[in-house]
Amino acid sequence: MAAPSNASLPSKNKAWVYSEYGKSADVLKLDSNVTVPEVKEDQVLIKVVAAALNPIDYKRLLGFFKASDSPLPTVPGYDVAGVVVKVGSQVKNFKEGDEVYGDINEKAIDHPKVIGSLAEYTAVEEKVLALKPKNLSFVEAASLPLAIETAYEGLEHFGFSAGKSILVLGGAGGVGTQVIQLAKHVFGASKVAATSSTGKLELLKSLGADLAIDYTKENFEDLPEKFDFVYDTVGQSDRAVKAVKEGGHAVTIVGPVTPPASIFFLTSDGSVLEKLKPYLESGKVKPVIDPKGPFPFSKTIEAFSHLESNRATGKLVIHPIP
Repeated sequence: MAAPSNASLPSKNKAWVYSEYGKSADVLKLDSNVTVPEVKEDQVLIKVVAAALNPIDYKRLLGFFKASDSPLPTVPGYDVAGVVVKVGSQVKNFKEGDEVYGDINEKAIDHPKVIGSLAEYTAVEEKVLALKPKNLSFVEAASLPLAIETAYEGLEHFGFSAGKSILVLGGAGGVGTQVIQLAKHVFGASKVAATSSTGKLELLKSLGADLAIDYTKENFEDLPEKFDFVYDTVGQSDRAVKAVKEGGHAVTIVGPVTPPASIFFLTSDGSVLEKLKPYLESGKVKPVIDPKGPFPFSKTIEAFSHLESNRATGKLVIHPIP
């Protein structure tokens, strides 16, 4: 994909914008007159090819993080895959024409970018990006950063290691699908169990789950088996703590937190994507994209509606972006 030269870069671009908090269908508007962001010395300007949605996008839209959010109007979007079209003066690892991907907000709820990834162009710090693995499409790459980094960093930070057993709550979601794969293929789990609804049990097994639990038919905390580690992606830490072995750990990414479970907040870091590149290139770890997608840019509100239903499988990707 040829990148436009600096001389031909537009000053305005198309983006989805909200100027007030509320439901996506009510507040998200397509705007063709959004200023292309200036590139700071540690940033690159990306021509966005694909972007992915995460639950944090709709929670931010609803005003859950007002106290630490960036000022409105805002362009949402954390996950990006695209082409570098301009490079800041201090950038060392990327050049114009590079195909990159990443989660563009280093701290998810601490003043995230005003111009996110649901735009034709976004300016992003070098340290949160990585070169796109050659075997992945832009759609596949866009689906990964926030989810795979949350999965990896949550496991690493709380000491998950080879030979331990793990239970993943919400195994068919964006983060859950990656936790299953990383626990099994990267960290060397002795046993991976995961929960989902009936229709998604086979997906869990295909990703590496040894035990797929149908949450519509049984309560995981009532099983006689307990686990060294429980990774809760759905907000059930009150139940998660009952499934942990003595001396084990329960981690959640959705509050509120029931002690002794811990909550984990991601710090976006391109070096994690680099570290996982061999597993992505070998196909041991795969992107999981909701079969309803990808959604064209014009159907972004439909994608948000599907996200808000909490019924998505894997990730929702927006592509092409104009």
